[in-house]
Amino acid sequence: MAIENRSLKKFIRHPLSIPGIVVLAVLYLLMFFAEFIAPYGLDSGRRELSYQPPSRVHFVHNGKFSLRPFVYAYGFTFNEYYERTYTEDRSEPYYISLFVKGDPVRLWGFIPLRHHLLGVKGDDDRGCRLYFLGADAVGRDLFSRIVYGSRVSLTIGFLGVAVTALLGFFVGGISGYYGGKTDWLLMRFAECFMLVPGFFLMLALRSAFPIKLTSVQVYLLIVAILSLIGWAGFARVIRGMALSIGKRDFVTAARALGASDLRIIFVHILPQTLSYAIVSMTLSIPGYILSESALSLIGLGIQDPQASWGNMLSAAMNVSDIQYHPWILLPGVFIFLTVMAFNFVGDGLRDALDPNR
Repeated sequence: MAIENRSLKKFIRHPLSIPGIVVLAVLYLLMFFAEFIAPYGLDSGRRELSYQPPSRVHFVHNGKFSLRPFVYAYGFTFNEYYERTYTEDRSEPYYISLFVKGDPVRLWGFIPLRHHLLGVKGDDDRGCRLYFLGADAVGRDLFSRIVYGSRVSLTIGFLGVAVTALLGFFVGGISGYYGGKTDWLLMRFAECFMLVPGFFLMLALRSAFPIKLTSVQVYLLIVAILSLIGWAGFARVIRGMALSIGKRDFVTAARALGASDLRIIFVHILPQTLSYAIVSMTLSIPGYILSESALSLIGLGIQDPQASWGNMLSAAMNVSDIQYHPWILLPGVFIFLTVMAFNFVGDGLRDALDPNR
């Protein structure tokens, strides 16, 4: 108990672990209540508002201060280069309200929901849309799509790491415990995966399957591909630890008492590797998020109209689009924040669980 309290104090005192926890808590809160927090549905948009800039929040209308924040509707004209130029129509304010009736959605996929956390009343009828982070190429709310996209980007890391850990524990534990030919065969098999560069192996595995798959099938396929890429290195480390732990007195005593090999591996040896495994899995999650984003960015991952942070960034492949509509890079900001937050938490866990510190 004293060791656990000391580890917790070391984790809390780490200068970056608590900020990382806070950022992840906010992001996962957005993900968990995506349908309620997002002002609009996943594919709800108005094409005439293509690339509308982020809505400006005002408190003063016609020289009068208002305690309620509001926005103005946007209209556009074409300049001499036939480019849209958006301007605010300041004739009427549209007040931002809580629990506004909007697009019908299903919370967690099965609870009917019509009211959203924030919105503008009558936006569809009167032509005003609340775009906190601007609109995409087809006039969809970028903030809503980022919130929905977090479902893919924030869960795929956990699922991928879970499958990787199961494979790594199983193969590494058996290899380290038995040694000999079993160890040689399993480690040579693992090295076959490690010899090929991870990104190219990922592309090759994905290209072996049809492009036209449902979003759920693509999601599960990406999890499987990322797990196949990541398990080998994890298994080799677990194997090395199992070789060392298998020589300790408590393992010898368990063997003398007649415990089965599987019991010794999964009850006595593998639990001793959990400190390393927790840190390793935490630091590995950003790699899975970036890999999914890379696949979606080049069109081999989640496909539109489904949202992930990676496929939303595909709109930023054109330099001119970034120049005139810089807000389309915001999904990349969320990827950056998530990756850094997981690294901060992983660093904190590494310091807290390291007995030498």
